[in-house]
Amino acid sequence: MSFFIQDAMAQAAGAAGQQPSLIEALAFPVLLIVVFYFLLIRPQQKKAKEHTAMVQALAKGDEVVTGGGLLGRVVEVSDDYISVEVAEGVVVRAQRATIGATLPKGTLKSVNK
Repeated sequence: MSFFIQDAMAQAAGAAGQQPSLIEALAFPVLLIVVFYFLLIRPQQKKAKEHTAMVQALAKGDEVVTGGGLLGRVVEVSDDYISVEVAEGVVVRAQRATIGATLPKGTLKSVNK
């Protein structure tokens, strides 16, 4: 068992005199930033861009899901707000940005049965 400890001490004694170069010292942080960009930042930006495009494309008659989970049909669209009919005669106003997703046509008919 003592031969493992001696090897480790011998390696540490030899490496103690060497200083890492600037490139070696910065390689890991730069690599970490690149990985974070491609795994976290870039997909989040893409998702936000898709959501903005979906919200801008909302039109009267679209079936949507709000951020709160309400299903309904868009009956009126303005610059910042939309009116969503959640039941016959029940209209709710919501901000356009709170729309979570658009649904395929006919989804509300299948849900209400």
